[in-house]
Amino acid sequence: MHETVNDPLVGTVVDERYRVLSRIARGGMSTVYRATDLRLDRDVALKVLYPHLAADQGFLDRFEREAKSAARLSHPHVVGVLDQGFAENLAYLVMEYVPGKTLRELLETRTRLSPRLALALLDAVVDGLAAAHDAGLIHRDVKPENVLLADNGSIKIADFGLARAVSTSTNTGTLVGTVAYLAPELVTGTGADERSDVYSAGIMLYEMLTGVQPFSGTTPIQVAFQHVHSTVPAPSVACPGLAEDLDELVQWCTAPDPDNRPVDGRALLGELRHIRTSLSDDQLDFHCADPAGPDQTVRKQFQARSGTADISDPDATAALPRTPDGATEIISTAGSASAAAGAYPTEVIRRSDNETSVFPAGSRGDGGRRQPGGPGGSDGTENSDDAGDDGAPQVPVPGSRAERRQARREFKASERQSSRDAHRPEVSLRRGRPRRRGALLVVLAVLLIAAAVFTGWFFGRGPGAVVTIPDVANVSREAAGALLSGEGLQYSTNEIHDEIVAAGLAVGTDPDAPAEIRRYQPVRLLISKGPELFDVPNVVQRTAEDATENITDAGLTVGAVTEEYSETVDAGKVISQFPAPDTQLRRDTAVNVVVSLGPAPVEVPSVVGKTEDEAVQILEDAGLTAEVLPDRVNSRDVPDGSVAVQAPASGLVDRGSAVTITLSKGPVMVQVPNVVRQSPDTARAQLEGLGFQVQVSELLGGLLGIVQSQDPAGGSMAPEGSVITLRVV
Repeated sequence: MHETVNDPLVGTVVDERYRVLSRIARGGMSTVYRATDLRLDRDVALKVLYPHLAADQGFLDRFEREAKSAARLSHPHVVGVLDQGFAENLAYLVMEYVPGKTLRELLETRTRLSPRLALALLDAVVDGLAAAHDAGLIHRDVKPENVLLADNGSIKIADFGLARAVSTSTNTGTLVGTVAYLAPELVTGTGADERSDVYSAGIMLYEMLTGVQPFSGTTPIQVAFQHVHSTVPAPSVACPGLAEDLDELVQWCTAPDPDNRPVDGRALLGELRHIRTSLSDDQLDFHCADPAGPDQTVRKQFQARSGTADISDPDATAALPRTPDGATEIISTAGSASAAAGAYPTEVIRRSDNETSVFPAGSRGDGGRRQPGGPGGSDGTENSDDAGDDGAPQVPVPGSRAERRQARREFKASERQSSRDAHRPEVSLRRGRPRRRGALLVVLAVLLIAAAVFTGWFFGRGPGAVVTIPDVANVSREAAGALLSGEGLQYSTNEIHDEIVAAGLAVGTDPDAPAEIRRYQPVRLLISKGPELFDVPNVVQRTAEDATENITDAGLTVGAVTEEYSETVDAGKVISQFPAPDTQLRRDTAVNVVVSLGPAPVEVPSVVGKTEDEAVQILEDAGLTAEVLPDRVNSRDVPDGSVAVQAPASGLVDRGSAVTITLSKGPVMVQVPNVVRQSPDTARAQLEGLGFQVQVSELLGGLLGIVQSQDPAGGSMAPEGSVITLRVV
């Protein structure tokens, strides 16, 4: 429900484009309005920053960069950033208008949710965070007030980038956000990353399942101290009967060491969806009874919100970030709805070396009135950085409607008493007892001196002192432990593989030397287990490609690859390897392999002139096969039935190859012509023309020059190329 207060901005037009219709909520950083975009004729959420932020040019530059980064993020579970600008001394941000209510309002109504509903709501939130983390954005202020439940059923998370813009605009050591959901690294000032959002999501899941927050205290600094030095308990402790998987999920997300949490929203989303599918219906629909009655619940919530901080105990602030002048500062802004769930009203706690100042809500010159804050009404919401209305806080109390009304009356009565106490004079004008006052002053002085001495010891020589981590590389475990203990450091030992440092000696520390840390911060001593050894896989009879893949997957490399002929291993497969299988080697050691070229080639023997049986036997003995062609050929030189032609005739061929042979059917038979009474030259020409060879035998010196006779005689058949003898007289 929108506020009906008299706001000068309502009814005006901002930057000649956005007509302000009503105020939704106010918070520690800005005021949120419902407005109409006159150019596009649509409702938007207009977030107008407070003047002290708008007057800081450095902040405006950062605010513009963060707004541009957030505007690039488009996801169904993230409130879209539509515009950003500065006009008429107003710095503003335009966002998607989401009619509905916040997760905080849902928790006020229902106190706690069933695991089924809690996981479904968290799934949407983490899905949006995962998309942001993929885009390089970190939210830094995940809490129920920033989770919007639209009337159409959609779930969106709002205010990406604003926490970063505000935190970078303040002094070093300033922490911005709702302390109930802050990750330990944000409290100690060691920097935020995606795992910080995962931590806040885990706290939110704990609250949805149990109806309470894991840590409570009378001041924000006490809660911050618990985030740094305590472990979030399992939800089943507050709500017995919850599934063990839910305990593990919450404690995984909220591990004090960021390295022990999911690396980002994407990793958490996968595990969250796995758990949702693995739980039974009874586990998903489990409801636990409220262990505390309404009166006790109200009392606890009120104690968690009201009161001033007592930070005389230095342990309460030892781990908190410090400003350059030695001060520790926490700024926690929360409104009525967030306060009702264990967050805190606007409160500043500053401790310097000489002075401690505490300013509780309602006691800073504002007449005891609460500063506005908290989420907007159910009619339309947007992230308002703990925005809330100016009215009385609404306290979520389980039970019947009558019990909730009674609880609200009791809470308002307590608030009125707190307001009266804030106006009660601290000093009486009546004559007192000087001796008693003097004793009180002495006691106070002693306490202050003791606190100063303790603080000096704690940060000078105690657990808070800064020491340099010694270099322990290449020394024994005992000697390394002695060096760390000598500096007053607490350490744990981890064994790791190292390729250089011998087994049993120290590799180094985490953090690395010579980093400077405080004595209470943990240090891990890394002891070498020697080089990591990998088993050589058996790649014999595998193809060369498979062998390479197997060797690489085993953490080794392929060395020399040689090729050999093999009568037993197919071509392209490994014949042998060195080192042998199951040998243990260091990472990236080379493994040599011999790859088969198949059987060695053989020389083709000549079988021309051999009989068929002889030729077949000779070829088979050489490792070849004989293929006899059915057609024969005439041959002058090869007798009938012997090999006249072979292919191939010679050379190297693969073992088992076929050699074709053609058998001879003898020479061609030609009819011999009759050349008797012809001249020798004429007879020779005729016979040689038919393929015969001619031999002349002269009688009486061949005086007449006539062929007297011939052998074979004319008309007979003779093999082509045979010799015809002529007798010439």
